Amino acid sequence: MGFIDKIAKWQDSRFPWVLMVIASISLVLIAHSVFQKYLYMPPCEQCVYIRVAFLIMAIGGIIAIINPRNLVLKLLGYGFGFWGAIYGMMCSIKLAKIHAAIHGDDADPFGVQGCSTEPSHILGLPLEKWAPDWFMPLGDCGKEDAIVPDGVILSSIQEYFINLYTEAGGWYLIPSKHFLSMADCTLMGFGLCFVILAVMLVSFILSKLRQAN
Repeated sequence: MGFIDKIAKWQDSRFPWVLMVIASISLVLIAHSVFQKYLYMPPCEQCVYIRVAFLIMAIGGIIAIINPRNLVLKLLGYGFGFWGAIYGMMCSIKLAKIHAAIHGDDADPFGVQGCSTEPSHILGLPLEKWAPDWFMPLGDCGKEDAIVPDGVILSSIQEYFINLYTEAGGWYLIPSKHFLSMADCTLMGFGLCFVILAVMLVSFILSKLRQAN
C-alpha cells in the first residue's frame, strides 16, 4: 500500500477528525481558562476571532466523526476544517502585523488598526452577546498585558507567569528570547492544520480516481 492509499484510508477513520476536535477545543479552553481567567490576560479582537476559527474547525471534525466514510459528511468536515484554518491564518497574520508594529524598533501608532472592542464576528453572529466571557474583546491587540482586578491575591505560580510575560512585553513561547509571539504560534498551528487537511483531501481524491480507473 502506497503513501497516498495509507493517507486515504487514514482519513476514512475517525482518528484524524477526533484529533482535530480535541486540539481545537483544547486550545480555546487554554486561552480562556488559563490565560484569560487564571493569568488575567483579556483577549483582543483578533484573539476572539482566532477562538472562533478553532471552533469552526472543531465543528468540521464533529461532523466528519459521525461517519467519515459518508461523502457528504466528509466534505462538510473538510469544508469547515479549511474554512476555520484559512480564517484563523488571516486573523493570525493581522495580529502578527499589529504585534510587529507595536513592538518593532520604530513603533507605529497605526499598527493598532484592526483592533477594536466592538467585534464583527463571522457571518454577523452576535457571539459577544451570546457568550461575552468567551467572545467579547477586552484587551489590546499585540500586547497581552495582564490586568489583575483590585483585591485579588495571586498565587506564587500566577505571580511568576504574570511577571514573566510582563517583563517580556507580551506572550511568547520563550519569553526571555522573545521567540514566537502568540500570533506566530497560532499562525503555525492553523498552517499545519491546513497542510494536513490538504494532504488528506488530495490523497482521498487521488485514491478515488485510481479506483474509478
